[in-house]
Amino acid sequence: MTNPAERGLRESATFDRASIAAIQHAARTGVYDIRGWGAKRAVPHFDDLLFLGASMSRYPLEGYRERCDTDVVLGDRHATRPLHLDIPVTIAGMSFGALSAQAKEALGRGASEVGTSTTTGDGGMTDEERGESKTLVYQLLPSRYGMNPDHLRAADAIEVVLGQGAKPGGGGMLLGQKISDRVAEMRTLPAGIDQRSACRHPDWTGPDDLAIKIGELREVTDWEKPVYVKVGATRTYYDVKLAVAAGADVVVVDGMQGGTAATQEVFIEHVGIPTLAAIPQAVQALQELGLHRKVQLIVSGGIRTGADVAKAMALGADAVAIGTAALIALGDNDPRHAAEYEAIGSAAGFYDDYQDGKDPAGITTQDPELAARLDPVEGGRRVANYLRVLTMEAQTLARACGKAHVLHLEPEDLVALTIEAAAMARVPLAGTNWIPGRGF
Repeated sequence: MTNPAERGLRESATFDRASIAAIQHAARTGVYDIRGWGAKRAVPHFDDLLFLGASMSRYPLEGYRERCDTDVVLGDRHATRPLHLDIPVTIAGMSFGALSAQAKEALGRGASEVGTSTTTGDGGMTDEERGESKTLVYQLLPSRYGMNPDHLRAADAIEVVLGQGAKPGGGGMLLGQKISDRVAEMRTLPAGIDQRSACRHPDWTGPDDLAIKIGELREVTDWEKPVYVKVGATRTYYDVKLAVAAGADVVVVDGMQGGTAATQEVFIEHVGIPTLAAIPQAVQALQELGLHRKVQLIVSGGIRTGADVAKAMALGADAVAIGTAALIALGDNDPRHAAEYEAIGSAAGFYDDYQDGKDPAGITTQDPELAARLDPVEGGRRVANYLRVLTMEAQTLARACGKAHVLHLEPEDLVALTIEAAAMARVPLAGTNWIPGRGF
């Protein structure tokens, strides 16, 4: 069959093939689309920024002889035992249930090997994850599934989750085919039944109540553990100020490119703001409070490369968190599973049906046979290798800008390639001194 364009046919920009397929699916089934992954629409992102490397007006550092440090301290505002990480790249919260036990163990192994932290997710802490994670952050979510005060004390930090970049304002879901007996027991739910998580915490409704909750968490953990507050990027400036006022030691901002195990596609593609737009708002809020670098900022949502890490830090982040990229490092969407992806109606590089639990890579499944395909030791090595590469790439760019620590990167080191990116990131359009919205 010839290419329709070669016959003079023109596809609608409004009703393109994806839109037509979505309409026909809705009409045929009466069901909205649920999927995993994150936003697939193109939005301004870190690729729209470039570094201004040193030449005459700036002095670069020699890569083989001059140090560029990467360590970061998180949570020293109030906690007596803040986290000391060797690298500024952490593993974001992803639940046991959404992921297999093998995947959670592998993430813990990989993070520990390079001296960084990993995070639990909805549904509680597994023994495998705690056992293989040198530094583990325990998430407290609206559902309270699997919440255990003993696990709070056993963790190294606590993250109070108010929102997620892929679905700010919405709760999570875990479909029945992934509610195994073990998942059901941990969450106190019936096995095989769809689970929906609440979109807000049941015992408080605003920032004053959050302050009380943070106080309770500090008492339970003897004021040792840092308390993070995580928000999905929407009204970021105000949310960060309120989180800090409530007592957060660390604020996590998750942009709309962040991933999810399962939610409505309309949420993923149409709610929230890009990571690039969220960082300057968060930094401005912290600066106005006189707490930038004192209350640490972790940024997540679409981090893929060391360049993304360095750019996020140049805009003002203290560290970043990766989720989807970590799963890809484990083997998600690997071409070696191409035939099996095709058999379940997808393709390597396109697979996003995490909700179905049929992942041939053994990562986003509770099927014992599929999960057994993932070797946690080998998976941990892959994650560790990836984290090392991210760190080395970020160091390379920092040295090129003359920085002896990745935290010394700053907005002055960046320019933007598009007007949109310049406006969102609040850095000049390349070749000009113009930051859109601030005049010439």
